[in-house]
Formats: sequence, structure tokens, C-alpha cells
Amino acid sequence: MGALRHLLPLIAASLLASLPAQAEVVVVVDAAAGIERLSRDQVINIYLGRHRKLPTGIAAQPIDQPAGENLRTEFYRRLVDKDLSEINAYWARLYFSGKTTPPFQTATPGEVLKHVIGTPGGIAYIDRSQADARVRIVLALPQ
Repeated sequence: MGALRHLLPLIAASLLASLPAQAEVVVVVDAAAGIERLSRDQVINIYLGRHRKLPTGIAAQPIDQPAGENLRTEFYRRLVDKDLSEINAYWARLYFSGKTTPPFQTATPGEVLKHVIGTPGGIAYIDRSQADARVRIVLALPQ
């Protein structure tokens, strides 16, 4: 029993170290876009296809992380409290009714910043650790 007592702190530490760190999800635009901040409602409306213009008047080009990325799951959970199956069903209804198209989906997570910077009106969500001087954080989504 005494040996086990000495092992418990090591076991607890290894379990905590193996847990994935929670991403700090932020919404970004190109730093030169002239947008300082977006409200949660504005981001919801852009990502759900209700509004397709940024406050500057430029057409919004929402960019999604690739399918299967945990950050994508976290983004929609934090933004609209929906899981990906609900989001996919939502977009299927809109797409087949011809009303609008879903956000552009990148092939890899690394392409997201490239698209935000290279696309007029580009808007995306990333982990805060990925943000650099090329982008401006316009909204942070709390856990």
C-alpha cells in the first residue's frame, strides 16, 4: 500500500499530461481588412449563411477547418451550441434549397491562414496560438 501511495502522484500527473489542451478558439480576418471587432451575432450570421457581408461592405468569405478537425467541432459548439451533425444537416437543407452555400472548407488546417490572408473578405477560426501579425483577432469564443 505504501508503494502505491508514492505512485499515485505520478499516475495522476501522467493522466493530466495526456489530456488534450483545450483550444482557445478565435475568429480572425486579414490584418489589413480594416475590421477591429465582430460581435458573436455577426459571426453566427456569417457562418450560418444569413449575412454574407462584412461591416466594411466586402462580401464575407467564411473559411472552415477540414472535416474531422477537433477545432471545427469546438468552434460550432462554442458559437451556436450545435454538434457537427446538426451543422451538416443545416447546410444540407440550405444547399439543396438553393439558398446559399456552406463556408469554404480547407483540405488541411495549415491552409486556413493562407486562405484568410489571400482572400478578400476572408474570415476564419483558429487556435489563438496560430494567430500572428498577418491576422487580426475579431472575436474570442470562451469555453
